[in-house]
Amino acid sequence: MDTDVIIVGAGPTGLMLAGELLLGGARVIVVERLTEPTGQSRGLGFTARAMEVFDQRGLLPAFGGPDGSLEISPVGHFGGLVFDYTVLEGAHFGARGIPQNLTESVLEGWAKGLGADIRRGWEFLDVDNGEHEVTLTAGTADGVRHLRASYLVGCDGGKSAVRKTVGFDFPGTNPTRGMYLADVVGCGLRPRFLGERLPGGMIMAAPLGENVDRVIVVENGTPPPDRTEEPTFEEVAGAWQRITGEDISGGTADWVGSFTDANRLVTEYRRGRVLLAGDAAHIHLPAGGQGLSTGVQDAANLGWKLAAVVAGWAPEGLLDTYHGERHPVGERLMMNTATQGMVYVGGPEMDPIREMFAELIDYDEVKRHLAGTVSGLDIRYDFGAKEDGHPLTGRRLTRLAVTTDGGDTDTTQLLHTAQGVLLDLADRSAARAVAAPWKSRVLTVSGTVADPESLAARELAGATAVLLRPDGHVAWASAEGDEGLAEALQRWFGAPETGA
Repeated sequence: MDTDVIIVGAGPTGLMLAGELLLGGARVIVVERLTEPTGQSRGLGFTARAMEVFDQRGLLPAFGGPDGSLEISPVGHFGGLVFDYTVLEGAHFGARGIPQNLTESVLEGWAKGLGADIRRGWEFLDVDNGEHEVTLTAGTADGVRHLRASYLVGCDGGKSAVRKTVGFDFPGTNPTRGMYLADVVGCGLRPRFLGERLPGGMIMAAPLGENVDRVIVVENGTPPPDRTEEPTFEEVAGAWQRITGEDISGGTADWVGSFTDANRLVTEYRRGRVLLAGDAAHIHLPAGGQGLSTGVQDAANLGWKLAAVVAGWAPEGLLDTYHGERHPVGERLMMNTATQGMVYVGGPEMDPIREMFAELIDYDEVKRHLAGTVSGLDIRYDFGAKEDGHPLTGRRLTRLAVTTDGGDTDTTQLLHTAQGVLLDLADRSAARAVAAPWKSRVLTVSGTVADPESLAARELAGATAVLLRPDGHVAWASAEGDEGLAEALQRWFGAPETGA
């Protein structure tokens, strides 16, 4: 074997997955067709839930300015209809103004620092999905090369060659319109932050820096082109003029891209020893930074599980929970982005729907529902818990500050090493004794809640012992007694360690 896991694609999803696997002790090779990063801004931020994922690995400060601060927006939108996300206590829309090339740079530096072998200029050609191993065939400057590994993960985007080669079913809806995305220079555009609908289509413009504007152009009645190359600035300028009457052809573009309203989700995230994550598993209309953010969360869910399988301690069926947990998230992603597309870029026929949404969004309950859906803050994995189980089971625990004998810490810092964490908040020696046989996979921390009035403390709902998975989701919680703790430990962390 050349490595434990091969990752195809060095975008945000692939790089995040590489880091997660390496934290779990797996060997990783990332192959990427491009010889250099694109340097393109593309995605301009990520959701609140993706911020949490980065933060639990200690990465969030790297996205900020010199002081580590981030531009956090409390206000977001659903299909262009603005509302305040703080209707959910402690929530926000996410981080703004962070170009995708910065995200990729931060994640690549992190993955390399952990030991990732990133091979650029390696183009995926084929994979043999064998019973006991996979064999990658790639084209390189030195000719065709082969790599053998236990598993391969396709993180190679919406046009995934891995997905097509392995034959994953990819049902959904075909595109009905093409759209342009570009960073234009020297055009002096009037800002249209949430878009402007005109008889000929919808345009959006937002300043990115001195004399640079991000634009989105959606022209009505224009079918999606069957293209193999990126569009030109001349195409963007032509569509802009037809819609607005404004001539921007005297400007230039740092880069130009295109996208459609196609909406597709694979029926399975795993076929044998090949898995998919990010856009390789789901494509949709870009809306609210959900594409990048969902891919990062796919990686956080898969990484520790696949590393456990490679290490040999994973309980039976652990890897199958990746599909079981993330496919329902993908289904809701398809639903909400398709709805936003109809409201946001639909023609005049969608005016009654827009008017209805504008009325509904005045209700706080509707705002809470939409905020949770777009941000991912409403995600709760179905662990098949008993009806009388703790309400936190399957959810992420909001950052909880804890005072220990060794000093102050919090759950985000405790997750930096991607281990499980057992929080003992009431000197529960019996719970600590139950967890002892898993000491190399689960960190046990005793202490007290630093602020009993905080949101996280109130979410505990009386629980004084909490078991967190490496991805930050609650596997077990109890106010008293240790019933179910050993079962949860075995379910997520395998058999007790020999001799423990």
